[in-house]
Amino acid sequence: MASILMVASEGLPFIKTGGLADVIGSLPLALTEKGHEVKVVMPLYRKIAEKYMDELYFDCEYTVSINYQEVPVRVYSKMVDDVCFFFIQHQGYFERDTLYGYQDDGERFAYFQKAVIEMLNQLNYWPNIIHCHDWHTGMIPCMIKETHNNDSRYNAIRFVYTIHNLAFQGNFGPEMLDSCLGLPYYLLDNGNVRFDGGISFMKSGILYSDKITTVSPTYSQEILTSQYGEHLEAVLNMRKYDLWGIVNGIDIELWNPKTDPEIPYHFDKVNIKSEKLKNKLALQKELGLDENKDVMLVGCVSRLTWQKGFYLLMEQLDALCAAPIQLVILGSGEKQIEQKFRELENGNKGKICFYQGYNESLAHRIYAASDLFLMPSLFEPCGLSQLCSLRYGTLPLVRETGGLKDTVNAYNEYDKTGNGFSFEKYDSNDLIHTLYYAIDVYYNRKQDWDMLVTNALNSDVSWQNSAKTYCLLYDELLNQ
Repeated sequence: MASILMVASEGLPFIKTGGLADVIGSLPLALTEKGHEVKVVMPLYRKIAEKYMDELYFDCEYTVSINYQEVPVRVYSKMVDDVCFFFIQHQGYFERDTLYGYQDDGERFAYFQKAVIEMLNQLNYWPNIIHCHDWHTGMIPCMIKETHNNDSRYNAIRFVYTIHNLAFQGNFGPEMLDSCLGLPYYLLDNGNVRFDGGISFMKSGILYSDKITTVSPTYSQEILTSQYGEHLEAVLNMRKYDLWGIVNGIDIELWNPKTDPEIPYHFDKVNIKSEKLKNKLALQKELGLDENKDVMLVGCVSRLTWQKGFYLLMEQLDALCAAPIQLVILGSGEKQIEQKFRELENGNKGKICFYQGYNESLAHRIYAASDLFLMPSLFEPCGLSQLCSLRYGTLPLVRETGGLKDTVNAYNEYDKTGNGFSFEKYDSNDLIHTLYYAIDVYYNRKQDWDMLVTNALNSDVSWQNSAKTYCLLYDELLNQ
């Protein structure tokens, strides 16, 4: 069995901004259950320090060179179940209000990656595999292969690089190559790290890793095309025989309608009908919607951005308001989308509720209470919301892209199969047509609806199958 170090910019149970954190919170444990030794390393952000500092074990202290100066590094650790989490501390770089979005992000994560590489030496810890996640870690395989190639301990390490979202690439000016990364300029000249006049952490990760994965089989094919490739499709096509699409799972203990402490009424396959209705009535009361157990409740928990398909909804607000449904939207994002949903709620009190911001507890109650879950994404590498909705017997309505296509099977009225509803083209008319089709099934084909709910509850959204596939990947890598 392999010794694996996961390197990521965030992870549960410590900190989260997106789906990457869910993966880091669940996948390592699923792999340890299959016999692998898995450790994780991430930055020590302010929120982690404030909550956990007293529980962290101090491991070591050293320096790395950034901007031609020796910058101190302190490493701490904490066990969570059978997984050891390491934390790289630098108060100036990481103890800030938010995780990302700063002018010096390139420098911050260059420091993080350099600190991780030297941590192996300081702790005398030599994993078989370093598994890097997203752009924040993309330079690690390059730096080890280009600057530690005379050290047999580093040479023995194999690299897996996972793309969670190709749209975020870590592109920076070329001067960083020498000043922060300590890499020679010929890597610009030969094109290994050059991208759009500067350097790309993401491109480097793709080129220098031994295997590349992304978070669903369909997305792994989509990113080979100019439509989804974000100008990296040529690079990805060079590596397409080393590219694996492995769909994410969710933590089925955290997302469990039988035991979820965030929902008022617990349920399983046996009592879902009665208890889901109670959850619906409780949510309607909580959010000021008309209390009506018979109306179809449509939920949406999302970042409100162009990627998530909200411009399609903007084109169909009249049809949305006319539909015999209630709509609950939880999220924040682009100001014009937030403004539109505020106006929509103000004009449709009792029918539409918009909760601006993010509330994890409320998200659980929306999944548990809703009949239908809306997710009309323009693109979606994997998506976790549709997996959560399936877990709670809430039927997802999705566009057939990326992980949505891989996890949601459209209702087939002829052979009575499916666990949700889907449409193919990125077109607002197709979205509304599919929504009205779902409404018709809900009100007029109760037996079919109940069958779809049962299928949703029976969908395997755990990490088990995915962890098996990762094990196959690691085995292949170590046996090459």
